[in-house]
Amino acid sequence: MKVLNNLKKAGIVFVCLTAAVILGCYLAGPEPADEATAAVLSERTLIPGGCSVGVRMDVKGVLVVGLEDIDTEDGDTVNPGLAAGLEIGDTIIEINGQKVYKASEVQDLVNEIRDTVKLKVQRKDRSLNIELTPVKSADDGYYKLGVWIKDKTAGIGTLTFYDPETKKFGALGHGITDAETGTILKVNEGELLNSKVESVKEGKVGTPGEIHGIFYEAEAPLGILSKNTEYGIFGTLYHDIEDSLYQTPLVVATQEQIEEGPAYILTTISGDEIERFEIEIERLTPQQQPDTKSMIIRVTDETLLEKTGGIVQGMSGSPIIQNGRIIGAITHVFVNNPEKGYGIYIEHMLVEADKK
Repeated sequence: MKVLNNLKKAGIVFVCLTAAVILGCYLAGPEPADEATAAVLSERTLIPGGCSVGVRMDVKGVLVVGLEDIDTEDGDTVNPGLAAGLEIGDTIIEINGQKVYKASEVQDLVNEIRDTVKLKVQRKDRSLNIELTPVKSADDGYYKLGVWIKDKTAGIGTLTFYDPETKKFGALGHGITDAETGTILKVNEGELLNSKVESVKEGKVGTPGEIHGIFYEAEAPLGILSKNTEYGIFGTLYHDIEDSLYQTPLVVATQEQIEEGPAYILTTISGDEIERFEIEIERLTPQQQPDTKSMIIRVTDETLLEKTGGIVQGMSGSPIIQNGRIIGAITHVFVNNPEKGYGIYIEHMLVEADKK
């Protein structure tokens, strides 16, 4: 689901991680999964989530989120990063063979070397070696590469499920991306935290709503975050979540067991209370390969429509339940109709959760 507002009492108030909102068109998909896969999924059971959770994550490497011109002491204006071929969305992994994890480490190393540096950079699926010479800024006397960089992110989302046997969890139903670059951030270290919903901005046509929440008990995290993928965030809980509406696991549905028609979601729109709201599944897309747009859903619950206008940012990950089975999770809202959105099949999330 994509951010810092202001400080508030016990913690920092954040909006959700789900800044990507989708207009989108309806796309046909490939054939459904084979029977062997379906048989395995149909026997699996999970505890559905629905609780609001905080995510605190250190990015693996240092992400380039902008390029800037530097005014030098010689009166020139240059951009070393741009000239050397750096791009927004690149991740700086090493400088002169030394791994870097924080923006401050990049600045310190560059000002220690004060000469040409060799960068190891990750660009999507490629690893690149880029050499550039920093310049001394006339503004503050620091040597600079001409890049804006970041190493941390945090926000609010919704827990989708956890496995009571393995304690593995999944949330969001899509990846955490950098707002400036759209890059899915790679996890260096991360934690899942307790959070409470403080307020909800109602969604309207053309303007998506959003949940504002606050972290609490940050010194006692719920679990460790190990993966941030296109289909959700995943990790391991330290213990069971006691305030779930379901203490008994529900069976996981296969695509073939899901029907167009009534279903419901579990989500939190006030405090830390998980509530159940009615929806309608309007369209199902058979898929063999994972996709975050597996189904189109519409909120029909009058209470939820009155309070939020439909689907809002921060609901991403809210589990969808039909006929006593977990079938998927909310992923996106339609910008021009907040009553509607996309959902992902639960089997797609489980494929990512189970990968080593």
